[in-house]
Amino acid sequence: MNAIRNNIPNAITSLNLLFGSMACIAAFSCFDLVCCGLKGYQLAFVLIALSAVADFFDGLVARLLHAVSGIGKELDSLADLVSFGLAPALVLYNLMLAYGAGHWALMALMLPVFGALRLARFNVDTNQATTFTGVPIPANAIFWIGFTAWYAEHDCPLWIVLALIVLLSLLMVCNLRMFSLKMHNLSSLKHNWAQYLQVLATVAAVVILGLPGLAVAIALYVLLSIIKREE
Repeated sequence: MNAIRNNIPNAITSLNLLFGSMACIAAFSCFDLVCCGLKGYQLAFVLIALSAVADFFDGLVARLLHAVSGIGKELDSLADLVSFGLAPALVLYNLMLAYGAGHWALMALMLPVFGALRLARFNVDTNQATTFTGVPIPANAIFWIGFTAWYAEHDCPLWIVLALIVLLSLLMVCNLRMFSLKMHNLSSLKHNWAQYLQVLATVAAVVILGLPGLAVAIALYVLLSIIKREE
């Protein structure tokens, strides 16, 4: 029974990896209708979202069952790399090809490479419990879901896309301290003002802009982290 209990979190993490892998496949049918009236890139968004749900619950279940393990931590990082690094990068890659980027589309693969560096550093850093060093890889996925949702409907100068790829890649491995949305004292506005503003602004951006609002929300997250760092 202990063996079954200890592997329940790993099974949930494996769902994260499965959904992320399916999102990678869907990305190659970018503008084709593939399922339930969804185009390939839209289905990829849904699958990445399901990966995020699994990513949330694997850690929660592991703590509830007292089944936290080194293997689970490494498996979680591998799953996150596929779901939040490679999958959004392949959506972007295929959209860039569709808009005639040619070999420049390969630049999208910078995202999983730098995402892997980000995850490796996180695994050996014991000082990222309440804050993060560099943009977390799930935030990278959120940004690219927002941007590619807009990009799929609007052509964009190639240099802007390439600049964003380089910027997000570097943000994942930079030394900027990013605040966590976890609030230990909900009544303390002084200490949690950035978290409250981030949540409210994210909701407002998505309501007003739809999925592209997610990219705006991550841009705000970076800006607020810079401001909060100066406090």
